[in-house]
Amino acid sequence: MAAATAMPASSMPKYRCATSSQDIDDAGYNGPWPDNWKIAVEVCSARSGSTVYSYATVKWDGPSYYAIDDPAILDGAKLRLQIKRAHTGRPLLERDFPEIESRLEDSDSSSNRRGRYRTPTVRTTVGSDSAVGDAALLLDWHADGRGYRRYDYSGSPAI
Repeated sequence: MAAATAMPASSMPKYRCATSSQDIDDAGYNGPWPDNWKIAVEVCSARSGSTVYSYATVKWDGPSYYAIDDPAILDGAKLRLQIKRAHTGRPLLERDFPEIESRLEDSDSSSNRRGRYRTPTVRTTVGSDSAVGDAALLLDWHADGRGYRRYDYSGSPAI
């Protein structure tokens, strides 16, 4: 039987977070119903020695005029999470999370689109430089013909 060892609470890295939100227009819809999505992203980062950890949590409230569980709202969606050098903004790590598309298109039985998604934690070695976690939402609206549009959110405080 193997024993599990846990990191003492005092040695767990302390995350610093920043949240920002946007009202995003569904560029693929031009009808009479309200079509804006309220999407907030919280980006959190922590440091342990020369390693930086980051994750993002997305919360949304979308319009309810779509069909229940409509898979044709978006042709693609992904949350891009980066760890960047704080003073240059140069990305050290970049990871896309396309799982968010099916979650955005999901609804309850009344066609309400509210939800949340948390990325797995990513990490990279940065040495002694300060770093930030950063996030962007990339949405390809169905039938708008413009491909992915980028919506940038505030990064975490420098750590």
